[in-house]
Amino acid sequence: MTGDGRASEGDEDGVRGARRIPGPRGAADDLDLAAVPLPPLPPLSPPGAGTPGEAVPEQSGADAAAPAGEDTASAASPDERDTRGGPELEPEPAAPDDPAEPEPEPGPDACEPAESEPEPHVCGPTGPEPEAPGTDRTPADGGPAPASGSVPVPAPDPGPAPEPCVSAAPVLPHRDLQALLGAWALSVCSAEETAAVEDHLTRCLPCADEAKRLREAVGLLHSDGALDLDATLRSRVVEGCLGRRPARIPIPGWAAPYDAETARLDALLRDIGDADWDAQVRLRWFEKERRTDRWTTVGGVISHLTAVDGLLSAALGLDDPLGGGAPLDPTERTEASWAAGGSPTRAVREPWRAQSHELIRTASFAGRNVAETSVSYGSFALPLQDALVDRAFECWVHGWDIAEAVAYPYPAPSAAHLHLMIDLAARMLPAALAGRRRAGLAGPARDLVVPGEPGRSLHLEIEGHAGGDWYIALDSPAALGTRETAVAQVALDAVEFCRLVAGHISPAEAAAGQEGDREAISDVLFAAASLSRL
Repeated sequence: MTGDGRASEGDEDGVRGARRIPGPRGAADDLDLAAVPLPPLPPLSPPGAGTPGEAVPEQSGADAAAPAGEDTASAASPDERDTRGGPELEPEPAAPDDPAEPEPEPGPDACEPAESEPEPHVCGPTGPEPEAPGTDRTPADGGPAPASGSVPVPAPDPGPAPEPCVSAAPVLPHRDLQALLGAWALSVCSAEETAAVEDHLTRCLPCADEAKRLREAVGLLHSDGALDLDATLRSRVVEGCLGRRPARIPIPGWAAPYDAETARLDALLRDIGDADWDAQVRLRWFEKERRTDRWTTVGGVISHLTAVDGLLSAALGLDDPLGGGAPLDPTERTEASWAAGGSPTRAVREPWRAQSHELIRTASFAGRNVAETSVSYGSFALPLQDALVDRAFECWVHGWDIAEAVAYPYPAPSAAHLHLMIDLAARMLPAALAGRRRAGLAGPARDLVVPGEPGRSLHLEIEGHAGGDWYIALDSPAALGTRETAVAQVALDAVEFCRLVAGHISPAEAAAGQEGDREAISDVLFAAASLSRL
């Protein structure tokens, strides 16, 4: 033993295989596991060859020199080892010089620790397991042996080999993945199929584009909008067809609204069930100063339309559905039809449909020759071109009534046809106002003028695509309404104005923008409501 407590390197084998006395046990907080060096992996070498850091067997004579860079203070003499706080150990015989010969294993007694000897222990979630007493301190992987005074840290247990990372997506051919795009867009694929498709979409641009289009199409299936067709669809399809192949005998423009509205109502009647024909429908109109209504069925509404359309059939020389001698007033004709027909059912649809087709066909063949043919309504008369627009308006209004009764979506007519209906109502307002004045229901005339001359007027502004500007003569039906002679202005939405003319809302309920003479405004709004009838 030397004075500094170290032994020569040659004496290391003298205590090889002896039971070691463990060093002081450190607390868990004192041990820095991150600072503990891990032993390096051994490089591949031929059998029997030494590895860097492997303990070098004892050599004799002058050849027993220390390796380059190795601290000579790392080895201690056997005598000094015995005086480091533990019982004195008997040295074992030195190992033979041949490095290939294995060292003798310690006996069973040497592997059992003393009763008072504490086992080395390291705390911490990732700390290495303690080494069994009597185990050789030289690492099995050929790493350097720890210093005699340090805490023994064995090589960490590598544990089981990690399994290779395998994707959960099944490997499918391109054709199968392409066939799954529709199901993937509808979110009905299994988890494995979804993973496979989504993995494929990151690598296949054509399939990614197709998947995007399919997802957009699926979004349209969940639309919250109405499923009813656009009101302008039929008109656009007909115009497109006529643009490619013009009709030999075209439908006159003044007959087009009636053609479109009867077709829309016929589609509604085709869609509803037999039980819906007995649904209660509320018919509303305005009489003098108050609104009135009457309840009937879907079949009753169609019988009413058939009876009033018979006035146009009689004017064109066609058969009147009520026969000869029937009254001309629309209300009286309706009452006669209901009294003769009993409880109307789905059977009334076909006669009404055939009559409307015959009216359109006859008006188209006659053309301009019948446009001015007078159609009598009893208390008033209209030329055929205006009468067909009037019948289109009533067909839409009563179709709306039926749709409300059976919960069926029913939009307004196209803007072009709605404009014709509003124009007819605006042209009828001066005569309706004069009739109310004669009945004492409107204010007196203030400024009578010669027929055709500008007179006091009201500016009627209808908003929307179907709207426009009309100037209503206030004092005489034959006077000319102009911007310069306007004393008041009323602004209304197109559909709101039509509801007022149909008697579905009262003048007080009409959301109108008003400016100017209050009496003139009230007279015109009530005159518009008086245009309604059964």
